[in-house]
Amino acid sequence: MNETTSKDELPEKLSWFQRLKLLLIGGARNPFDQSIFHSMALLPFFAWVGLGADGLSSSSYGPEEAWRVLHGHPHLGLFVALGSAITVFVLSAAYSQIIELFPGGGGGYLVASKLLSPTWGMISGCALLIDYVLTIAISIASGADAIFSFLPPSMLGLKFAAVVVGILVLTLMNLRGVKESIGFMVPIFLVFVLTHAFGISWALGTHLGEFPKLISETHHDVSASAGQLGIFGLFFLVMKAYSMGAGTYTGIEAVSNGLNILREPRVKTGKRTMRYMAWSLAVTVMGLFLAYLFYGVDVMEGKTLNAVLFEKMAAGWGSAGSTFVWVTLFSEAAILFIAAQAGFIGGPRVLANMALDRWLPSKFAMLSDRLVSQNGILYMAVLALAVVFMTHASVGMLVVLYSINVFITFTLSMIGMVKHWWQVRGKEKNWRRKLFVVAGATFLSGFILAFVIIFKFFEGGWITLLVTGGTVAASWWIKSHYRETKKLLRRLDSLVRAAGTGSEKDAPLPEVEFDPRGKTAVLLVNGYNGLGLHTLFNIQRMYSGVYKNYVFVYIGVVDAGNFKGIEEMEALQANVKEQADKYVTFMRRHGSYAEAYTDVGTDVVSETIEMAPRILEKFPNAVFYGGQLVFPEETFFSRLLHNNVVFALQRRFYSKGMPFVILPIRVY
Repeated sequence: MNETTSKDELPEKLSWFQRLKLLLIGGARNPFDQSIFHSMALLPFFAWVGLGADGLSSSSYGPEEAWRVLHGHPHLGLFVALGSAITVFVLSAAYSQIIELFPGGGGGYLVASKLLSPTWGMISGCALLIDYVLTIAISIASGADAIFSFLPPSMLGLKFAAVVVGILVLTLMNLRGVKESIGFMVPIFLVFVLTHAFGISWALGTHLGEFPKLISETHHDVSASAGQLGIFGLFFLVMKAYSMGAGTYTGIEAVSNGLNILREPRVKTGKRTMRYMAWSLAVTVMGLFLAYLFYGVDVMEGKTLNAVLFEKMAAGWGSAGSTFVWVTLFSEAAILFIAAQAGFIGGPRVLANMALDRWLPSKFAMLSDRLVSQNGILYMAVLALAVVFMTHASVGMLVVLYSINVFITFTLSMIGMVKHWWQVRGKEKNWRRKLFVVAGATFLSGFILAFVIIFKFFEGGWITLLVTGGTVAASWWIKSHYRETKKLLRRLDSLVRAAGTGSEKDAPLPEVEFDPRGKTAVLLVNGYNGLGLHTLFNIQRMYSGVYKNYVFVYIGVVDAGNFKGIEEMEALQANVKEQADKYVTFMRRHGSYAEAYTDVGTDVVSETIEMAPRILEKFPNAVFYGGQLVFPEETFFSRLLHNNVVFALQRRFYSKGMPFVILPIRVY
């Protein structure tokens, strides 16, 4: 199998849908290609673009939300800016520890699962999933706001359509692969960094002499606010602004969650990416707050606060100023578009991890032939579109829903880290310093979470908590279903014990004559287990003496759990062959000719269809068999939670005129 399939190499029999898919998404990748993992991994700079853009882009709406709360008391924004910068550095330092502790990827779900409990991990994962959905929605909606800030008001009617198209385009790019989706974003990201660095530097440089005046005005504003609101009221106002700007910190967890897509050495790459993100975000937030004060920026309807700032800044620059404003705002819109990428990278990864632990349908752990989490990407896109339709792409409404969940994940992750360092105290180098950092991050995360819930609850934040609670309940039900299914399947394990391991090495295998004209049963298996043996024994019971030959087909599935490196792929391939050979050994010891056909891929159906002609060439009188679980109560949800691959195989085999029989396996 080649790494990709060229459009020109396709046979004529491909359907129009397959040709369109190849054109838009690309050809299949080979998981055994020695260079595939290296080519798909991201260097620190590209990781900063793909993962760090979520945090950096939040400077387009996070500071604005805080500024709106401070209306009439603008100089208090200095305290909010300072607190925001400190929070960014503390959280980033804490997540750098998570990167060290979980080098294979340590998002909020895995951290809470390993350090607290699986249940707390599930709650953290559900909260993070909703946050990633809102990340996609608010990033693209905010990007549309930035674009339409400098377009004629008559075009505002197109904004909603632009948001929908933005989500669809990003979905398509991620179906092609992470590296491909980030490549085109680099120039846009650089334009954002350069224009904002220039704007902030210009604002600070041209107002350098006004810093003493700024300090004096801030002191006066604090005194006046304290006299007007009281000390408690002043503190409450600053904390409310600080908490309402909590969207500024979202995205910090993205690097640890997406560690698996980073270039080796992953820990070093991840920590460097985290430093890039922390410094760029902290400097940008501090610089914007100072620029707002120097230029006396105020909120204007129909324009973002940054649009107002840059228009004031470039007011006397003539045509060059208009160009600067246009390019800067366009780069803001574009980087917000890029920020949605974090949702498409992190969301499917969380879905896959939870699916592997059976908190969510196992389909989310599957990979497409492009070796991406196709089901997860599509799921995130559908939910983001649903949110956009429900809120009419209103950034104001989305901001209310946003940032609550990420601090649930932050808080649980930090509590887990505190527990870890306390348990290993005295055994690890610098444990006191590390404990101090994560304890500080726990305090800040918990503090912000409490204030965000209080301030946003009655404004619509309860919707986020309700949806998250519903997701938690659904995950608990799914886990219970899989747990019950596992108990039912244990009844079949007695067949494995009765049949033996099928791999006795002491006695040589008896010679069994191969009859090419003899009737052959081709059985699809997924390991040497009770399911496969149950189906095999049913065939022998129902068609006693009919079949002279037995062929066992085992397709090892490449999913998010084992797609981690070429060594894992080779181990999977070896295990698949070993499991299939046990059936061959068992049948030969019982006097029947048997062979095994194995392969590894992302799609059992397509791999089996591709293998079938080779089997039929050697065994022309073959009938294919597959076993299907039958549950006590067959419902839509039970069908959703299991792959039912044999039904898809049967349809494909029938369309090609090949016999395929499904045998029921009752597990009750």
